[in-house]
Amino acid sequence: MDNREANERILAAAEKLYYRKGFAAVGMDELRTAADVSLRRLYGLYPSKTDIVTAVLARKHTEWEHGLTQAVAAAGNDVRERLLTVYGYLEDWFCSDGFRGCAFINAFGELGGTNPAIAQIIREHKAAFQSYMNGLVADIGGSELLAAQLSILAEGAQTTAAISADPRVATQARAAAEVLIGAALAR
Repeated sequence: MDNREANERILAAAEKLYYRKGFAAVGMDELRTAADVSLRRLYGLYPSKTDIVTAVLARKHTEWEHGLTQAVAAAGNDVRERLLTVYGYLEDWFCSDGFRGCAFINAFGELGGTNPAIAQIIREHKAAFQSYMNGLVADIGGSELLAAQLSILAEGAQTTAAISADPRVATQARAAAEVLIGAALAR
């Protein structure tokens, strides 16, 4: 097994374990076993747990951005529908097997207070989402305030869906978004 294959095994196992059990609960030995790599190779590729968490969050960020932009692009040219597609994307995610909330929110809850580097990565991810929403809202002629409100709806939906195990939260958030958009554009 080369380092590229070992790296993929480690990151895939870490992502699965962290999402299912939590970032703090998974030790390096459990990760080594799940990835089926030696402890020496694990530490050779990732000298610290922070390094692995950072790599997992980078993968999740790329996955999130790719999935969201693909869904929005598939919505066609109607700028309002493209914006509302964000909530459809959330609903699809909430309905997926094993949905346990946003990995970034989970990581922040577990590690954000004790690991400033991880907290910064999470803040950057959330800022990137806000920036994306700013662009979608600007396309319909809305303000940054509207974009912030719609982002809060999306973020709140992620947390509520994880706690309630109810994917309908995304539909409720979309309905609230439609009201906010309508009110903002009527002014």
